[in-house]
Amino acid sequence: MTGNPLPLTGKRVLIFTGDIYEDLELWYPKLRLIEAGALVVVAGEEANRLYTGKNGYPCKSDAAISAIEPADFDALIVPGGFMPDKLRRDQRVLEIVVEFFESGKPVAAICHGGWIPISAGIYRGVRVTGSPGIKDDLINAGAVFEDAPVVVDRNSISSRRPDDLPEFCRAVIELLAG
Repeated sequence: MTGNPLPLTGKRVLIFTGDIYEDLELWYPKLRLIEAGALVVVAGEEANRLYTGKNGYPCKSDAAISAIEPADFDALIVPGGFMPDKLRRDQRVLEIVVEFFESGKPVAAICHGGWIPISAGIYRGVRVTGSPGIKDDLINAGAVFEDAPVVVDRNSISSRRPDDLPEFCRAVIELLAG
């Protein structure tokens, strides 16, 4: 192994959660980022609440979204599933996404997670990918859609589906490690 085995030491990453999140799209990045040395905080509508994934896997939130200060974090991960369709209706969620994006911090969305950046209005003119099910939503939001395992455009990282998680996590780590 070459380089720093813990390239994200000192980095703090926020991950959104809610009921019916895509299990792999939350847990794979969470564990991979911890393995790389990052401190990961999972935030849902309520702190210390158990949320159930689309495939039944539980995830307990560390914090409430309403208490999140983007300045305390270095990157944001938005998993897919049906969770993003509900969370994108929360004005604080959208404000958080905009604050991350406008400050140049990585905003990483996978699969249906792209719904949240769409609703936050940050994808206009940005190259992205996502679930084929939201391709039209991405295009209608002004994004430049590419069918690829991962697309990185400035501080935006996006992927299509769970099968793309290795490429997605590598891109997140590379961008965050700088």
